[in-house]
Amino acid sequence: MLTSLLLTAGFALMGAGIGAGIVAIGAGLGIGKIGAQAMEGIARQPEAAGKIQTAMLIIAALIEVVSLFAVVVCLLIALNGNITF
Repeated sequence: MLTSLLLTAGFALMGAGIGAGIVAIGAGLGIGKIGAQAMEGIARQPEAAGKIQTAMLIIAALIEVVSLFAVVVCLLIALNGNITF
């Protein structure tokens, strides 16, 4: 029973770590793509730079909020790794 509990806690910690890493990679890729597309849009239409930059910042902030929420969930799983099923 104790080994089962320790195994479950280990899997929870491992899953939380992998999940946090995937979230960080996904957020980085998403914000990088937004920045690249915004720069391309500004290069094509310099007169629309203000609107493009505003939209880019709003979307980047939304991505950051979602990724922060996901990392917090992963940390909660890691801190509460002694869950029994």
